[in-house]
Amino acid sequence: MLLYGVVATGVAAVSCAAVLIRLADAPALAIAAYRLGLASLVVAPLAVSRDWRGLRSLTFTQALWCLASALALAVHFAAWIASLEHTSVASSVVLVTTSPLLIAAVSYVAYRERLTAPLAGGIALGLVGSLVLALGDRAAGERELFGDLLALIGAVGSAAYFLIGRRVRRQMSNVSYIGIVYPACAVALLAAVAATGTSMTGYGAFTFAMIALIALGPQLLGHSSLNWALGHMSATLVAVAVMAEPVGATILAWLVLGEAPPSTSVAGGGLVLAGVYLAFRRPAASAP
Repeated sequence: MLLYGVVATGVAAVSCAAVLIRLADAPALAIAAYRLGLASLVVAPLAVSRDWRGLRSLTFTQALWCLASALALAVHFAAWIASLEHTSVASSVVLVTTSPLLIAAVSYVAYRERLTAPLAGGIALGLVGSLVLALGDRAAGERELFGDLLALIGAVGSAAYFLIGRRVRRQMSNVSYIGIVYPACAVALLAAVAATGTSMTGYGAFTFAMIALIALGPQLLGHSSLNWALGHMSATLVAVAVMAEPVGATILAWLVLGEAPPSTSVAGGGLVLAGVYLAFRRPAASAP
């Protein structure tokens, strides 16, 4: 029960991210860089104080995998946060959480993790829900379609992030893992900020408050909880759980932003929830 509680907490925390990002009046790259930079100020000293021995014993291969995970996370955040500038919260969050299909395929080839019937059915229902929502955006216009494309690129980054995390987390502690990945991701995003000339200053106090909440909730609580879960269950199952994120994000967008979900979002979200329920009906069968 502890494992499912941690996963549920992680999903609930990351569900707040889209609305907080919309409330922050700053470019996508700036938000992403601040998000990981602020989180790094917490996790890096924690990793040194809690697991210095583990950090010192890190192998060259493990370090490379951590850097690869950081780059995948940077791609995920840069693309997904930018997608929120072009499409609805519901569309963006549903599409960015389509990563389980990629994760399931790679996990089967690389790790020989069998795809059980409930897990396969859950992924299928979730992807059908995503398709329903994407078709609704297709009628809305090219701007929304561009946002959907960015969200899908974010999904690819998310899939790579979870897959690498699944590999590395079985070899090192969670605090060491995020103590390396978060700061490395922040450096990558800051490099992108410098390359694009994105400003990191000149924003209001409210925007910085929203960015601080993003770092505290969705990043430190949400992503760190999901990374911990990767040490105890398959990457595919964790990613399927994250497919429930759009439901919470859509509800919050409706309540906070007044962004009422269209019928396609309601239908797609219902299918996604059904898929998550189906996948977790027999969780033991889905474990690595």
